[in-house]
Amino acid sequence: MAEVLDETTNLESTTVNIYRTSATVKGGRRFSFGALVVAGDHRGKVGYGYAKSTEVPNAIEKAQKEARQNLTRIPLAGQTIPHEVEGRYGASKVRLLPASPGTGVVAGATVRAVLEMAGVTDCLTKVYGSNNKLNVVKATLAGMQQLMNRESIAELRGVEITTTDIEERIERGQRFMPKTTGEKMQGPVNTIGQERRGGRGGRGGRGGRGGGRGGRGGDRGVAPSASAEQPAAGAGEASSQDQGAVEGGGESKSE
Repeated sequence: MAEVLDETTNLESTTVNIYRTSATVKGGRRFSFGALVVAGDHRGKVGYGYAKSTEVPNAIEKAQKEARQNLTRIPLAGQTIPHEVEGRYGASKVRLLPASPGTGVVAGATVRAVLEMAGVTDCLTKVYGSNNKLNVVKATLAGMQQLMNRESIAELRGVEITTTDIEERIERGQRFMPKTTGEKMQGPVNTIGQERRGGRGGRGGRGGRGGGRGGRGGDRGVAPSASAEQPAAGAGEASSQDQGAVEGGGESKSE
């Protein structure tokens, strides 16, 4: 993860690798640590530092100071490099190829760290030979230091250069890039929990409907009570008729 070294110049650093070495002494083993750090401002300045210490934080701090002292300016063509270049250091060889906008940095972790700190976002790379991280970093920087922009080449040749092939490719690639004007697009929002809450609210609505149904049930409950009163009245009339019949029976017997 990048660490901010200077906010005014937007200088950041990233740790590429931590080395641990041990030396066997009379009392046991003595450990020492080495840190490989790449620093840059994402606008064309990049450098590396390598330092050792008995503790990891001290080694990283010393490497960051060395990287700030070794910053070099790299010419860029937009977000890529002006032309193809190849850097060598020891048994490592790194080839850098310019790419159209939107391609991204196609590289391993070591080469990617150097390119991103320099501000390159579109580039194709390939590492040949040894993959030692320190040698790969040095080979990448050796190749990037060979880069030259169109103005410097025209000045050296004494001729006027209108546009290069890489600039034409960049211009063609820009046509297919999305253009944002005005406010920035908002990022996606997670609505999974909100959908569940909305579903519960919908159930509440159904509960309201259930309440309505309950009201209908209440109406239905009232109707049976009225009908129950009618049978009760009918039963009262039947009982009065029975009493009348009994009285009539008594009178007939008395006669």
